[in-house]
Amino acid sequence: MTIPTEHGNGTKENPWQLQTANGGSHYEMYRDEAADPPALVCKVGSTTLKYHLRCIEDLHAMLKAHGDWMPLGAADEQKPAAEGTVEAWGRAPENPVGGWYGLKKGYRGRFGMYVPPLLELLGLVELEHNPKNNRVRAK
Repeated sequence: MTIPTEHGNGTKENPWQLQTANGGSHYEMYRDEAADPPALVCKVGSTTLKYHLRCIEDLHAMLKAHGDWMPLGAADEQKPAAEGTVEAWGRAPENPVGGWYGLKKGYRGRFGMYVPPLLELLGLVELEHNPKNNRVRAK
C-alpha cells in the first residue's frame, strides 16, 4: 500500500494529517505498535483518543463484506450510536474485538468520525464529504 507522505507517514514523529469527512475538524493520527494492545492514536486539539490498531484492517474487511455504502454515524461514547452505522459497528459485541474499538474510557466514541478518513487516505475506501450524513464504502 502506498501512503501519500505529504499527509504524514503514521509515526508519532510524522503523524497522518487528516480532516473529518465534513471538513469541520483537522486532526492527526499515528500508529503506536508498542502499546498494549497496539493502538491507533488520534489527537484532536488537546484531546487524545485511542483505538485498537487492528481497526484499520477490521473496518476495511467489514465494509468489503457489507458491499455498499454505510453511514458513519459518529457519536460520543455517552450517546447511543444509530443502528447500521460505522459507529455502531465500532461498539458492537459482534465485531472482531467483541465491543469497543476505543481504548480510553470516556473517549471511546467518535470511531465513525475519525477512522474512516484514515482509510480514505490509505486508499481503502471511498468517503463522502457532505456537510452532514456522510457515508463510506470499501474500494
